[in-house]
Amino acid sequence: MIRVLLVDDQTLVRQGVRSLLEVADDIEVIAEADDGMAALVALDDADPDVVLLDLRMPRHDGLWTLRAMRERGIDVPVLVLTTFDDDELVLAALRAGARGYLLKDVTLEQLTTAVRTLAADGTLVQPSITDKLLRAIHSGQVGDDQSAVVQELTDRELQILRLMAEGYTNRDIADALFLAEGTVKNHVSSVLLKLDTTDRTKAVLRALHRGILG
Repeated sequence: MIRVLLVDDQTLVRQGVRSLLEVADDIEVIAEADDGMAALVALDDADPDVVLLDLRMPRHDGLWTLRAMRERGIDVPVLVLTTFDDDELVLAALRAGARGYLLKDVTLEQLTTAVRTLAADGTLVQPSITDKLLRAIHSGQVGDDQSAVVQELTDRELQILRLMAEGYTNRDIADALFLAEGTVKNHVSSVLLKLDTTDRTKAVLRALHRGILG
């Protein structure tokens, strides 16, 4: 069972997301919070597998929450909840450690797929956010650590990186490329090493910035 923490200041939004998730037999909402400070308490008490985090909240917002989690060494995958006009916030959230984003008008299938993807250590950087990232990079909004040394990827590693950018989990990549999941894990580790990053989302961001993905 995948344990989910919902963080949103709007009660109706939390109720709506909870009602969607309750349809799935492998996902359970085990706690809710209405701001970042309450989320930190819930993280300690409830031990969720995935956090669904609103970015725009009064008091302690989503970015504050992500940064506080990083400072405290809380390594629970976070999927931010956003709207179409939140481009800059989404970019900031990804840089702060979020594993992906989800629109608030999400369908049941999209929501459950996203939760399962993050629970399986995947990311959800879909084509629409990739377009936003590219625009932001070209406009100078998103920087990159120029001291990072990037090594050339093999054709197979590049293929896997592209699937990572589309939100594929290791299992999804293995199925798509007819590879063993262990082989995919090895390739992903190599991609992270060559891009001088510690997680999949940052690898995609760096690859976009360096022109590896477009």
